[in-house]
Amino acid sequence: MRLYNNSNFRPLLLSGFSGLEHYHPQFSIFFCVSYLIAIMGNSIILVVIWVERSLHKPMYFFLSMLAVSDLGLCATTLPTVLKLFWFNAREIHFDACLAQMYFIHIFSMMESGILLSMAFDRYVAITNPLRYTAILNSATIVNISVGLVLRAIIVLIPAPVLIKQLRFCEASVLSHSYCLHPDIIKLSCSDHRMNSILGLIVIIITFGFDSVLILFSYVKILTTVLGIASQEERAKALNTCVSHICAVLLVYIPMLGVSIIHRFGKHVPPVVHVVMGYVYLLLPPVLNPVIYCIKGHEIRTHLVYIFKKISTNVY
Repeated sequence: MRLYNNSNFRPLLLSGFSGLEHYHPQFSIFFCVSYLIAIMGNSIILVVIWVERSLHKPMYFFLSMLAVSDLGLCATTLPTVLKLFWFNAREIHFDACLAQMYFIHIFSMMESGILLSMAFDRYVAITNPLRYTAILNSATIVNISVGLVLRAIIVLIPAPVLIKQLRFCEASVLSHSYCLHPDIIKLSCSDHRMNSILGLIVIIITFGFDSVLILFSYVKILTTVLGIASQEERAKALNTCVSHICAVLLVYIPMLGVSIIHRFGKHVPPVVHVVMGYVYLLLPPVLNPVIYCIKGHEIRTHLVYIFKKISTNVY
């Protein structure tokens, strides 16, 4: 079998739904609609928060960061997904694949960190409301934001560097229409245990650490809420967390499913890998703005006000 080292990479081949290639144009309609909803929804949230000064609060600043990370995921994956389903263009240069992989994982990791920051925001708002603005001041928010970006960039640097050291076989077909770390290293004909260990360590110290702290935050929140005498105040306090809980579940459940399938699902039908991959990347960007527009009273109110103002100016 012919091997390719780091100085002579062949283009990798993207995959859609194996055996259903004739239906790819129809599938492309679904992906176009999904990306359109995600881009419009997250852009609307950014515009509303930017325009309405009353929403210039820590909670909504973190929400705007979540919207930016969702837009980043869309921008990173949209070109290769639509190129494959529209034109059946399967080839992607190895370096371009590594770049896409790097940014997909950066935005995913940032999303996890932002959800942790939002959990901390809810924790402070409910357990220590009198010191809320003192704890989450502008300097703290900027430091958290810069820290999340730097964490994602630095932690993921070794991944493409180590992949460059691997040798690849002639069969270079990816499982998805975009590039993921576990998917790329599986194509290697050389020993890639170090890459697998690195990927596992990164998941544990980022997503694992974030999820434990999010869970801890909600245990403390629940303890505080149960100590409130009024049932109405309990419901009001918990209602401010519903949107965030939904966003956490939308990110962590598909991500956990994809990780388990990639590592242990050798006998799972290939279509399951493909579907879970799209769920992992598309579900949060599509549904996050919908959830926050429906459950977020202030977002919904200001959005309606802006649309009314625009329609009044038009007519």
